Amino acid sequence: MDLVIGPLDLSSHVDEALAVQAVAFGLGADEVAVRRQIVLRHMAYPGARAFGALSGGSLVGFVYGMPNDRAHWWSTVVEPYLRAQGHEAWLDDSFVITELHVHPRHQNRGVGRTLITRITDTAAQPRSILSAIDTDSPARGLYRSLGYEDLARQVHFPSAPKPYAVMGAPLPLRRR
Repeated sequence: MDLVIGPLDLSSHVDEALAVQAVAFGLGADEVAVRRQIVLRHMAYPGARAFGALSGGSLVGFVYGMPNDRAHWWSTVVEPYLRAQGHEAWLDDSFVITELHVHPRHQNRGVGRTLITRITDTAAQPRSILSAIDTDSPARGLYRSLGYEDLARQVHFPSAPKPYAVMGAPLPLRRR
């Protein structure tokens, strides 16, 4: 597979990235429009960065994240769940994986693993946190294989139809 993975100017490629996310995550046009504004806002945060996977010149996967800030919306939602489990400290000095998506035609080929390890390898923080739909899924299996463990489960985000799990791992991530 002709695959190139490297830093991505996500603000310039937001529509391509959201097209991948829409297919991988099953998003409709209205959800994509909302997420577009969120991604552009996130990329303006200090320390936010993205990596992309290109195959044949087309974006087939991406990841982005940023140093966690307790004032960010995501942190305010997950904080009570983490506190209840004794894991509130994970919100400090952590790098958040905000989104990681790979087009279904390119899944199960190590693309997601490479994207997440590349972005966390550049993090100054000693640990990483993320949220994923709280089901036994290939994504959660990937995260576990990298050293992520459940910090809180059955986390409910406003307007999300399914509960999420918050997971955390020390950096650098475990390699196979």
